[in-house]
Amino acid sequence: MQTTLSDRARQLPGAEAAEAVLRTCVHCGFCNATCPTYQLLGDERDGPRGRIYLIKQMLETGEAHASTRLHLDRCLTCRNCETTCPSGVRYSRLLDVGRLTVDAWAPPRAVGARLQRRLLRAALPHAALVKVLVATGRALRFLLPSRLADKLPRAKPSRHPHPAGGHARAVLMLEGCVQPALSPATNAAAARVLDRLGIGVVPAPHAGCCGAVDFHLDAQDAGLDRARRNIDAWWPAIEAGAEAVVVTASGCGAFVKDYGHLLRDDPAYATKAARVSALAKDLVELLRDEPLERLRARGSARIAFHCPCTLQHAQKLGGAVEAVLTRLGFELTPVADGHLCCGSAGTYSLTQPALSRQLRDRRLDALERGGPALIATANIGCQMHLDGARRTPVTHWIEVVADGMDAMD
Repeated sequence: MQTTLSDRARQLPGAEAAEAVLRTCVHCGFCNATCPTYQLLGDERDGPRGRIYLIKQMLETGEAHASTRLHLDRCLTCRNCETTCPSGVRYSRLLDVGRLTVDAWAPPRAVGARLQRRLLRAALPHAALVKVLVATGRALRFLLPSRLADKLPRAKPSRHPHPAGGHARAVLMLEGCVQPALSPATNAAAARVLDRLGIGVVPAPHAGCCGAVDFHLDAQDAGLDRARRNIDAWWPAIEAGAEAVVVTASGCGAFVKDYGHLLRDDPAYATKAARVSALAKDLVELLRDEPLERLRARGSARIAFHCPCTLQHAQKLGGAVEAVLTRLGFELTPVADGHLCCGSAGTYSLTQPALSRQLRDRRLDALERGGPALIATANIGCQMHLDGARRTPVTHWIEVVADGMDAMD
């Protein structure tokens, strides 16, 4: 796609990268065929090709409009289009520049929208505060609007202590921000499974939110600051030989794997960020190469697996969890249109509730068609969003594995 950036656009961080992405696009439109919002709305501006044109227009004219922000906001950043694109367009990289630009150039958001985003940024990245909010929400669930009440777990999750460790092999594990409150059993289950395989988890108490919440809510600099803090918190263990930074939430994993790109121009952190990105692994990347027979896990329930967009499209690990579960002997039901988004997309289910619920219900219909007793997934956002419909129970796949180990012990 031929493009000529305006002088104003050339002053933007990421301008050269954006121009390179624009020139890669041949505007074939294949991406629209797998775009969830285009399928729902049928508006060219709510598909990847249309959004690329909107960003191109903005960067060429040096002007931004509220309508451009509307269509960029509606994007889930599921990156399905990147998997579909025959030209290898890095749409998500262009979208980051587009959102940063429209936030700087377009008229401010409405007061209510600005307040919502500030409240989300003030609360979600702070694990201790999220725990308090979840406990309060449980007590006052009957007073909450449904879109908030649905985000709370159905029942208070059980807690398992982390193993003592003491293994020669060691990994770091991102604890995250909302997962410790909404699904504390997930990382404990991961640690138990790794312990059975002879791998210990090194604590990093000063690590926190990966930074994605801020970064995707109009505060990219704040998101990068959180990335720097995590790098500082992990670095001593990395220097001591930790073999991986394991992430059990695929959305966080996709962002941590991008630290090297996001901080490439930071002289103090570029090298360290690249190292962290190279060490970052979704849990399934570590387990699939291990002798899984040592887990001695068994399961009897039929399971449908929902592969999060951040696992299959961002991390290119589609089918990896299903392969591990199958190796362990779990029965998986067939799932149609497994490439499609459930509508969670981080805070999207709160900022775009109507679209998000339509996508959720479509996804659940496909997941439940095979009659599973349980739905498993690999991302806390997808887990809580799908489970919020109060239909088939949804859990993290590693908890299924850990429960299967317990059944054999």
